[in-house]
Amino acid sequence: MTIFKKELRSGAVSFLAWSAVIGGLMAVCVGMYPSMAGSMGDVSDLFAGMGNFSAAFGLDKLQFGTILGFYGTECGNILGLGGALYAAVTAMGLLAGEEGGHTAEFLLTHPVSRLRVCMEKLAALAAMILGLNLICLTCGAGGIAIIKESVEWGKLLRYHGTLLLMHLEIGALCFGLSAFLRRGGLGLGMGLAALLYFAGILINLDSGLDWLRFFTPYYYADAARVFAREAIAGPMAAGCTLGVLGAGAGLWWYGRKDIA
Repeated sequence: MTIFKKELRSGAVSFLAWSAVIGGLMAVCVGMYPSMAGSMGDVSDLFAGMGNFSAAFGLDKLQFGTILGFYGTECGNILGLGGALYAAVTAMGLLAGEEGGHTAEFLLTHPVSRLRVCMEKLAALAAMILGLNLICLTCGAGGIAIIKESVEWGKLLRYHGTLLLMHLEIGALCFGLSAFLRRGGLGLGMGLAALLYFAGILINLDSGLDWLRFFTPYYYADAARVFAREAIAGPMAAGCTLGVLGAGAGLWWYGRKDIA
């Protein structure tokens, strides 16, 4: 597990920075809820009547005046997009970075197969994504406990589970893409995460684009759908399949490509 540990050490600073920023913002948002709770009912009614804007972000379905609805809207968007960007940025540099940084010559001269290199890097990516989500869950749940608000913890944990799955899917897709590059594709990874995010918004705006639910993880990781217990098993299974196929394609190509 030498490569696994090395990747964790190399990404430690970035991991801590992203975790601190995202988790800190979530804690601050939760801490603001008591001071805003008195006017939440009026705000919820206002958002519910804003037509397409409300539909785009699921504000017409979430009860913004409750702690759960507030959490899903504010903290969910912070962790959903922030975690996706972290997963994309980290994954894109794992394989392509070896060639771009001219370290592949050193790594691949050791008695270790390319498959093992890829698998340990992929395991390190999954561990860092899991760690970030656990830290953010702790910050969010800790904030709710501090302000002494009652919440349906089952729904909250289920929502965080879908966010974790979404981040793993995006990380796997970007990991696969990185195998086809010779230099880090930071912009490509961030662009993919943003594209999937906007695809999720388009589904909410136009029912004719409902087929996109099988391609963007933002559909099954949407707070409004999770809290309402809508049917998301199909899109979730499709997302897992896409993630596995993306990572598998990267493993296959990296094992046969000519390393520069």
